[in-house]
Amino acid sequence: MQRNAGIFAWTPQDLEGIDLRVITYHLNMDPSIKPVKQKKRHFRPEKDRIIQAEVEKLMAAGHIEDIQFPEWLSNVVLVPKSEGKWRMCIDFRDLNKACPKDFYPLPRIDQLVDSTFGCELLSMMDASQGYRQIMLAPEDRKKVSFMTSADTFCYVAMPFGLKNVGSTYQ
Repeated sequence: MQRNAGIFAWTPQDLEGIDLRVITYHLNMDPSIKPVKQKKRHFRPEKDRIIQAEVEKLMAAGHIEDIQFPEWLSNVVLVPKSEGKWRMCIDFRDLNKACPKDFYPLPRIDQLVDSTFGCELLSMMDASQGYRQIMLAPEDRKKVSFMTSADTFCYVAMPFGLKNVGSTYQ
């Protein structure tokens, strides 16, 4: 690993994403459902600074971009993490209601463990920010938008919180 350390992503900026010709995430949506623009939520200044810092990281990594005319618009939600930190999430509940469930079967842990029986060597790899390595289809980006106190953004890479991203990632 030390000899090949340069091929691994150590920061979000190192993630180049998977080539669009290999996989692109497309939103499967019910066209009869009208777009929803959520009413803007306001945050106290200390939480607003946390949101702005996370937005700056996402922008620097190329995972989000500014958008002027979003089709759907969602709010930021801060979720408490351990050690008093916060995770920035997006409230995609309205958008998820417009997306039919993809019933792709996710692997069962017991089957995965059983399949390793008799193996002499096992290895594990953690795909850093795995979802964000899959790009969103350009025509769907205006649907995966969110607002902050400063601006409106859309995801370029597949975000957490959308209904069927787990199936796509598998």
